Amino acid sequence: MSVISPRPWAELPEADARAVIGVLTDIDDTLTTDGRITPDAQSALARLKAAGLHVIAITGRPMGWSEPFARPLSQGGWPIDAIVAENGAVALFSTADALAIEYAQGEATRTRNAQRLREVAASVLREVPGATLARDSAGRVTDIAIDHGEYARLSAAQIAACVAVMQREGMSATVSSIHINGWFGDHTKLSGAQWIVRRLLARELEAREWVYVGDSTNDQLMFGHFPLSVGVANLLEFAGVLKTWPTYLTRGARGAGFAEVADRLVGTIGRP
Repeated sequence: MSVISPRPWAELPEADARAVIGVLTDIDDTLTTDGRITPDAQSALARLKAAGLHVIAITGRPMGWSEPFARPLSQGGWPIDAIVAENGAVALFSTADALAIEYAQGEATRTRNAQRLREVAASVLREVPGATLARDSAGRVTDIAIDHGEYARLSAAQIAACVAVMQREGMSATVSSIHINGWFGDHTKLSGAQWIVRRLLARELEAREWVYVGDSTNDQLMFGHFPLSVGVANLLEFAGVLKTWPTYLTRGARGAGFAEVADRLVGTIGRP
């Protein structure tokens, strides 16, 4: 499903809002603003949970980076059900007062891929002048990430060159608002969402029951799958390269846009 002109999120029909059981959301530049979650976005997560909705973050960030936010609330975690990190490869969720970490790939596969990941990373750094590993690379288990927009800046040509090297070596590759991610395997944000819903809720992921919120080109698979897909306003920064648009667009950017999503859902659920 490709939507060229997203509708304003405020136009979401009440019947559709009432059918929603949960929110799937990207993190960087969707929940966060300038690298941090803002009070309005943090409050939005809490209000969604208080309204009885499931909240699951689906991100390209690594397992190590995600761990503090996936911990139980009593340990400083976010009010969410789970984080699926590394583009569908790792699931982190709290059980009672503990943190559980599970992998889409078995240990043997992860071990076998580890050397290949290092080799491809070295090839990217060698072949693409200016390319640098993302600063969160130490926390990565199943992929590699090149920084193009967090602490470093790469041109469109440099980004394309990084993707080309990854794909040449047999990797899946996506570009977020901050990183270029590459991994071995067929997992995606969508397969990760399906996995975690099945794992935690013992049910299949029904697309019409979930809202997906994102901000970048690596959210296009999710935008196309979910009828209630939403782009925060800064998605427009990628208008020139986006092929699959979300159904809706918020007025606010980043965390403010996510808060808008929560306001509409919670406001509708709270009505008689």
